Amino acid sequence: AAQAAGRDRDNTDAQRRELRRIMALHNATDERWFGYETDIAKLLDFPMMTDMRDPLTVGFHKARQRAELLRPERIDDVIGDRDAQLAFRDAVTEYVTAFDVAEAEAIRRRRSDFSADEQQRIGRAQHLLQLAEDRSATTQERQGAYARARKELDGLIVLPAATRIAIERRMAGEIEA
Repeated sequence: AAQAAGRDRDNTDAQRRELRRIMALHNATDERWFGYETDIAKLLDFPMMTDMRDPLTVGFHKARQRAELLRPERIDDVIGDRDAQLAFRDAVTEYVTAFDVAEAEAIRRRRSDFSADEQQRIGRAQHLLQLAEDRSATTQERQGAYARARKELDGLIVLPAATRIAIERRMAGEIEA
C-alpha cells in the first residue's frame, strides 16, 4: 500500500511538472503574440501577423483559442484526468506550431504583399510614429505626427480592435507625457 501511494504521489508530481511546462510554453507563445499587438514597429514590419485574410494567421488564432479553451484554471483541476491533460498539451503544441509557421512566413514576406506606394506609406507611418514618441518634440508635433501616421495606415493594415486600443493607449500615454 505504501509503495502504491508513493507511485501515485510520484505520478501526480510528474503530471504537475508536465502541466507547468505546458502552461509556461502557452504563456511564452502568448507573450510572443502580444509583442505584435503592442509593438507598432514590429507590427508594421510584419503586417501578416494581424492580417485575418491570411490562412496562416487565421490558423494560429484558431489554435490559440482552442488552447485557451482547454487550459485549466488551476493545475489541480486536471490532475488525474489524463484526457484533459493530453487535450491541453496537444492544443498548446498545435498553437505553438501554428504560430511558428505564421511568424516565419510573416518574416519571410515582410511587406512584399504591398505595392511600392503602399510600402512607402507604411515607412512614412513608422517615421511619424517615431516622431509621435519623441519626447523632445512638442506636444502639437507629436499629436500631429500620430494623426498623420493613422491616416497613412488607413486602408492598408487592418488592426484588430485589441491592437488598435493598445497602440492608441500607448501613443496617448506618450503624447500626454
